[in-house]
Amino acid sequence: MGLTLTEKILEDHLVDGELEPGEEIGIAVDQTIAHDLTGTMAWLQFEALGLDEVQVEVAGQHCDHQTYQPDYKVSDDHRFLRSAAGTYGAYFARPGTGILHQVHKENFTAPGKTLIGADSHTPTAGGLGCLGIGTGGLDVATAMGGAPFYLDVPEVVNVRLEGELPEWSTAKDVILELLRRFSVKEGVGKVFEYTGPGVETLSAQERTTITNMGTELGATTSIFPSDEQTKEFFERLGRPEDYVELAPDEDAEYDDEIVVDLSEIEPLIACPSMPDEVVPVREVAGIDTDQVLVGSCTNGAYEDILPVAKMLSDREVAKQTEMIIAPGSKQASEMLARNGLTAELMAAGVSISEATCGACIGAGHVPASDSVSVRTFNRNFEGRSGMEDDAVYLCSTEVAAATALTGEITDPRDLDADIDAPGFEYPERYIGASEADIIMPDQSVDDGLVKGPNIDEVPLKDPLGGSLRGSALLKMPDNITTDHIIPATQEVSVYRSNVPKLSEFTLKRVDETFAQRAADADGGFLVAGENYGQGSSREHAALCPMYLGVHGVLAQSFARIHKSNLINFGLLPLTIDEETYDRIEQGDDIELVENAVEAVESGAEELTIRVNGDWEATVGLDANERQRELLAAGGKLPHTRQQFADGVGEEA
Repeated sequence: MGLTLTEKILEDHLVDGELEPGEEIGIAVDQTIAHDLTGTMAWLQFEALGLDEVQVEVAGQHCDHQTYQPDYKVSDDHRFLRSAAGTYGAYFARPGTGILHQVHKENFTAPGKTLIGADSHTPTAGGLGCLGIGTGGLDVATAMGGAPFYLDVPEVVNVRLEGELPEWSTAKDVILELLRRFSVKEGVGKVFEYTGPGVETLSAQERTTITNMGTELGATTSIFPSDEQTKEFFERLGRPEDYVELAPDEDAEYDDEIVVDLSEIEPLIACPSMPDEVVPVREVAGIDTDQVLVGSCTNGAYEDILPVAKMLSDREVAKQTEMIIAPGSKQASEMLARNGLTAELMAAGVSISEATCGACIGAGHVPASDSVSVRTFNRNFEGRSGMEDDAVYLCSTEVAAATALTGEITDPRDLDADIDAPGFEYPERYIGASEADIIMPDQSVDDGLVKGPNIDEVPLKDPLGGSLRGSALLKMPDNITTDHIIPATQEVSVYRSNVPKLSEFTLKRVDETFAQRAADADGGFLVAGENYGQGSSREHAALCPMYLGVHGVLAQSFARIHKSNLINFGLLPLTIDEETYDRIEQGDDIELVENAVEAVESGAEELTIRVNGDWEATVGLDANERQRELLAAGGKLPHTRQQFADGVGEEA
């Protein structure tokens, strides 16, 4: 039996375990990335591990979320990140260089490599045949130290592409079609591997749009083969030496198959407030639109913005609509400028932003109240834009441009006949590769770590105790995101290096009293429905509840990265059934009947909770032996620090 491309890369990097379905394996990590909202804690954790130098081929540290540096705390974080990269041997991309996924793609991503990143959209790299997986910052810190990255062997789903995209349909519509068919939970525990004759019709850039937003399916990652399209991309990029041909075996066997006929794809749009609320654009056409935003790690490349420039050439944005373009990298910005497109866009009434993630996380260009914002981003969770009652739609850059021209949501096929479909077009070559903005490991300008007054120590949890009891501190519905738990808005994110202060914002969007109540309580539990912790990889969504004394989370199901983060910080991820969820009320007294540490260490998969002393329910603990060791130790940081101290870091 042949191997899938996913299996080939996993097998090539396998250092622990067996490549069998459902089994946990450890893989060697070639590259890591982090940004300014996740990197500070990752480097503080790296320091706490007592390590001297990164052990991976490339460790990239980027500053892309808060590039406007609205507060000295952010500037201090960026200075600390620069000093950490220089001290420990990482590459540092200065603020304004661009979004980490775009910049890493331009400079470091390569076929056949393994990449883990402290950002959930790390699977962007899969468009170039690289196995990119998003995870928490602590996993990145230990991987930089030489430890394997652990994951369950995923199911591999064959997404077979047939046909060719028609005019006005794009790669963004392909991934929106998958979200329309399935949901934000469909991909949990799976890798979406793209095959079929339709693959060769998509450029490498278009493929990265699809793999980027595959994250919204809940997938571990997504990946395309590395072929002639990939080769062409690397040649134009000036990195032909990084190209390697990679493909699944002809007789590879997959766990499931999805067939997508590209010729049947039409312009689609995700309605508020979930990426899987997808409908054809024509179904919502005519909705007045106040704001249009083009950019993000999904659609911020030069090739994404070029169609907008073509469509707006010698035209103007509707007077009632504000349009902003935020290129994904300084390279994209420079190419637009050198080709005269920046001036054309400005003449059309477009504002050009710095290359940043800002608006995507609500740290800039927050929409007005009672307004509609149409964006080419990947997420539209309620309130993520920075406006609590927002109405954010997600679409392709072509739909965004058509909407900006008319002032209302518009299918580009319904535009005036004199506007031609722009199609996809590569530049002859990429210029301005941001070399001046990336400080190489041997170019360090700092003699050691530079910490501002807002940068605090990494909090550690005590080892797991025998008795766990506390109240149900908060009961939440399905699909609670990491944006609900710890928002990424400007006023919150400035404290990412200061957990005591950051914790004051924990779950504030759900209940403003939660943080204080949790701090005043003698431990407790969170209760949630399905898909708890979906969205960003931010580990602070587990770290802050831990700091506030939360013992664990009782949920009907967990998002993959967040479950891993809970375990990494010593919080029990306990699954409950619908009946138990319905029966528990906020404020109920919950006691774990068994001795917690004995149950965890013994491998017990079912435990018992007693509620208010008068009824009991069974809860599940789905954790392997390694994860149980982490839980018993109080989390991955104290456990791994001891491993490295004992000289067994490769087993951490």
